[in-house]
Amino acid sequence: MYKSIIHKTFSMAMAFLVLLSTISFTVEKHFCGDVLMDTAIFSKTDPCCDEGAVALTLTENKSCCNDQLEVVKGQDNLKKTTFEDFQFDQQVFITTLYYSYINLFEGLPEQINPHKDYSPPNLVTDIQVLDQVFLI
Repeated sequence: MYKSIIHKTFSMAMAFLVLLSTISFTVEKHFCGDVLMDTAIFSKTDPCCDEGAVALTLTENKSCCNDQLEVVKGQDNLKKTTFEDFQFDQQVFITTLYYSYINLFEGLPEQINPHKDYSPPNLVTDIQVLDQVFLI
């Protein structure tokens, strides 16, 4: 039972590790002058200037607003290795290690206890002392 729980926990941890190493996202920042006005990870940032000020700055070719994008790229070249890709001596080592590791944790066979669900009867008196019959 503990072996399956440890196996499932390790499998989930490895899956999350692969997921987190391959995820990529973009952080968008909107500056108005030198002041950070808005930050967004999965959506667009809201502009800080109104439409009239944007039209005025476009005619002057000067803009107080500045957008910056930071792209965090995840790993996208994962290599899958099969057992046949290993050399022969590596295959022998892996199979020997696996076989010896699996056989290391073989437990004892379960002992069958036919009386585990039955409780002994209540003893009112000790019959051997009452009848004075003792084993020598």
